[in-house]
Amino acid sequence: MKEKSCATVLVVDDFPEWRSRIRETLLSRPEWKVIAEASDGEEAVYKASEYRPDIILLDIGLPKLNGIEAARRIRQSCPHHAHIVFITQEGDQDIRDAALGIKGTHYLMKSNAASELVPAIASALAARNTAALD
Repeated sequence: MKEKSCATVLVVDDFPEWRSRIRETLLSRPEWKVIAEASDGEEAVYKASEYRPDIILLDIGLPKLNGIEAARRIRQSCPHHAHIVFITQEGDQDIRDAALGIKGTHYLMKSNAASELVPAIASALAARNTAALD
């Protein structure tokens, strides 16, 4: 298998401005590349399967299919591939528990994204790479 020169990222959020903000943040990291974007849960599942990104930045409050269900479907179609970082405004503990109950996930509040996004992606990549060795 050919080794990638950078980690690939799929950004999923229904607000174009938020996706743009994430993309701009990741431009400062040449080792990470946004390869696709999606604006709803169904599109996220499709693009995750098509592009097979290393990291999926996934909102929970999405149209058509919420982020938790999209993550479950992504896990069914690509069980060991992408690591998912939920980036959401959903602070409810039950929602958080449901999201973190899906294998290979991290959870990040949008209000903390400015300071925590880059470390969350780095942590997810490290966890993904460790899991790949198991």
